[in-house]
Amino acid sequence: MSNINPDRYLKKLAYLPLLMLSACSITPEQPDYVELISVEQQRVNEWQNLSQQTHVAYLNDLVDSDMFDELLKIAMQSNPDLQQMLLTLQIRQSQRIQASGEKRPFISAGASAQNSSDSDTRFGADLSISWQADLWGKLADNERAADLDITEQSLLYQSARDTLAAEVMQVWLTLIAQQRALDIEQQRQASLQQTEFFILQRYRQGLGTLEDLDSARSAVASSSADIEALTQSFRQQTIQLKTLVGQVNNPEFTLPADYPDVVIPAIDLPEQTLNRRPDLRAAYAAIQASSARTEVAYKDLLPSLSLQAVLEDVGSSPRASLFTAPVWSLLGQLTAPLYQGGQLRAEAEIRELETAISYQQYRDTLLNAVTEIEQALSQEQALVKQQQHIETALASAENNLRQYQANYRSGLLTILDLLTVQQQTYNLQAQLDDLIYLRLLNRISLGLALGLEAKA
Repeated sequence: MSNINPDRYLKKLAYLPLLMLSACSITPEQPDYVELISVEQQRVNEWQNLSQQTHVAYLNDLVDSDMFDELLKIAMQSNPDLQQMLLTLQIRQSQRIQASGEKRPFISAGASAQNSSDSDTRFGADLSISWQADLWGKLADNERAADLDITEQSLLYQSARDTLAAEVMQVWLTLIAQQRALDIEQQRQASLQQTEFFILQRYRQGLGTLEDLDSARSAVASSSADIEALTQSFRQQTIQLKTLVGQVNNPEFTLPADYPDVVIPAIDLPEQTLNRRPDLRAAYAAIQASSARTEVAYKDLLPSLSLQAVLEDVGSSPRASLFTAPVWSLLGQLTAPLYQGGQLRAEAEIRELETAISYQQYRDTLLNAVTEIEQALSQEQALVKQQQHIETALASAENNLRQYQANYRSGLLTILDLLTVQQQTYNLQAQLDDLIYLRLLNRISLGLALGLEAKA
């Protein structure tokens, strides 16, 4: 038995071609964001070229250090921010299942019992199957948007992994640099203390002045303050490393005395580089997802077709009501929104504007990417030149120091003259060490900017 007239139902379905034509006029013509993005990328100038480039597969390969690899493994497993990104990705995957379920039939079952004073107890059972026809591809668009949400979040998770790897590497290098700076400052302080002792001896012999002694003591105290500042900075960086690897207690590690080798990553063409960056790819997926939801919002203005089949039975016992003599019915419903105060139209326009915002966010990410790459390349070249000049100056200072040492042994110079030249040499050593540290740090930033992926 059915409560629907098949002829009437078929006549209603005959109007579907006309509805399809009306759908074409309602669905918006969105901008070609793929073409706009291609034009934006083509405007990027060629990157500056660097010498001594090395082709590496992963961001981790920039640094040659086994201890760093161990710290990075701990960070990937324990960093709370990264774990939140992973959990968000799992949420997106579950939301994709929800979106996919809307395309499938819904099945529900029920049972009832009715008792009245003038009749026996009657038992009932029913089984209902409902399904919404995806006439305009709205449900498919919604499912596609959910897929793109997963793609976006997966790329954001990868970007977070890459950033975390770069930060661990940079803190690792900073600890080595501060340890080396502390060693240089301690050598400087030892030289200043020697100067102070020599001036004190001369003062006691009546050969020096009190001003010279005060200057020497001031220099020693200033160096002691610098040592305390470097020591505290080292502690702060250790705490920062602990936070990055996601541990409450201090991680165990042994710092090398020298800097590890950090290579210069290979420089590709701008289009290859930009298409490799996960943050740009995530921003592009966000545009596509927003565009798909704009399509869904406009298709909400169109009619919808739903079908429902119900199988039910009534009996004097629970067993007799389990579809021994069932009655079935089929219901087809074609509905169209007529007036909702402009809410659906406004929602569609909002979605369209949100897609435009996603495109501007992509442009912002693109500008940041280009800026990061160009700044890192320029910084590498500038630091190379600075390092060359300081190396030349240090070589001259070391030659000058050897001459002063020889003249001092010959009695031609005083100890104060010799110690002054030694201080100049320590200053140049500290400058050179700082430049080397900045170059290594910048190479990690360059690898991250070029889109190198952190190895799992």
